[in-house]
Amino acid sequence: MFRKLSVVFIIIGLAGCARPTDHGQQYLDGEFESNLNQVSAIQSEQPTDFRSFKEQSQKVIDGSPSMTMRYQGLYTQLQLWADESGDLATLTNYGIDFSQMGGGDKQGNVLMTGYFSPVIDLRRTKDDVYQYPLYLKPSCIDDCPTRAEIYDGALDGQGLELGYAENLIDPFIMEVQGSGFVDFGDSETFDYFSYGGKNNHPYVSIGRVLIERGEVPRKKMSLKAIKEWVEKQDDATVRELLEQNTSYVFFSPRGEAPVKGTAGIPLIGGASVAADRDLFPMGTPLLAEVPQLDEEGVWNGKWVLKLLIALDTGGAVKENHLDLYHGMGLQAGIDAGHYKHFGRVWKLGVEGTETAAAGVSLNSTSEEPIPES
Repeated sequence: MFRKLSVVFIIIGLAGCARPTDHGQQYLDGEFESNLNQVSAIQSEQPTDFRSFKEQSQKVIDGSPSMTMRYQGLYTQLQLWADESGDLATLTNYGIDFSQMGGGDKQGNVLMTGYFSPVIDLRRTKDDVYQYPLYLKPSCIDDCPTRAEIYDGALDGQGLELGYAENLIDPFIMEVQGSGFVDFGDSETFDYFSYGGKNNHPYVSIGRVLIERGEVPRKKMSLKAIKEWVEKQDDATVRELLEQNTSYVFFSPRGEAPVKGTAGIPLIGGASVAADRDLFPMGTPLLAEVPQLDEEGVWNGKWVLKLLIALDTGGAVKENHLDLYHGMGLQAGIDAGHYKHFGRVWKLGVEGTETAAAGVSLNSTSEEPIPES
């Protein structure tokens, strides 16, 4: 199970404010009443890229008999539509119905953030360079030590060490993502460390702390900005910052294994999202206008229409918020860290079945979480 914590979040109100457009917001569809709203047509002029849908949907079919029973027919029809037409006006000809997400501003703007699978260097034994341990979860429930207490050695001598990193920030980033790959330096393959529980202390955004302290401007905040700040500090300063987040995530080694989401399905970068399962049961296909960013993480004024599948969840991924999986490694991390943009999204289904997309209505909120990194 691949679980994540959101990188860093603040809350801002969108309703009633001037209409911002700097993060890909659009205002094409009027006002919506609910999180999911029945619409008569999907109108989008954006270019399409449906190439990854076939691979991701096949992972679902190969990995989950229950989701196969529910979604195989829908996936087949969507792939047929993508291959034969891809014209939005013909979706209903393939038996597909749809409902549009209302967005946190009730004007169709759905927040899209990003997450990824880090790759960090570890060593199996402690030495002068690799000194910072990653841990299995100890046998505690409500009385687990805080991050500061763990850094002080509260878990030493319990045989929980999984390996040692050369700094504190790389394991911390892997905690934020909820899992990742490790390179022990003694083979040509990576081991996968999945989410193994947490210490149940409050999560505090270090990005927010850096903004409040005036260390990083709000507009520049990203995972890359955090790492660049860390590289300029000594170990004690970095530790003091990280200790502001009392929450701590433990890991479970899985050997050589693919990245899997909450649904237990291997994830394909750019084809899967974490979503609120109250709105989107695992396996739900979505059509989304995905904002495109330049190398600096700035929205380039373009979107691409993609077929995505909801296969993961996250503690901060609620209602009108999708977390797009970007893949594995450094570049995926940079891309995901910049992602805090908006696009229009439609839930897809087959009318008259349990996957039906139309007619679903849940109350939406007027505030939207916006990540700082």
